[in-house]
Amino acid sequence: MEKEIVNRVENSGLIQINLDEYYPLGERVIVDVKGLLKKELILVEKEYREKISQINWAEYQDKYVGVICSSDAIIPLWAFMLIASKLKPYVKKIVLGDRSELEKAIFYDIFSLMDFTQFKDKNVIVKGCGKYPIPESVFVDFTRGKGN
Repeated sequence: MEKEIVNRVENSGLIQINLDEYYPLGERVIVDVKGLLKKELILVEKEYREKISQINWAEYQDKYVGVICSSDAIIPLWAFMLIASKLKPYVKKIVLGDRSELEKAIFYDIFSLMDFTQFKDKNVIVKGCGKYPIPESVFVDFTRGKGN
């Protein structure tokens, strides 16, 4: 006689959360200003502005965008702000940072809209190792009950 398989987690009253279910679909893109610099190291304002004006920013429509400089160049804040102003009409989200920073910012927005009181005084298991690249810090932010 075969024993019936019993899912003890389901019967325990634990709440199972999979952050993959909160993951918004949409392409993530990193814009690297290195290619807009002279010799990929020096920001010459006139050349920089000219190169930016030649970019078709509509190509970033509905994408999540992180802006970085992967070279050791010292980039003034206005240079990143200029790119952000060009991207703003098209993108879902812009951050100054890499893919990980972008994902953190996306989840910050999601968590800031969530009602975490539903989990108060409950036993919650948050599933890790999902199918999407969710940074570890997002799991901690979820545990804290807010975006940060």
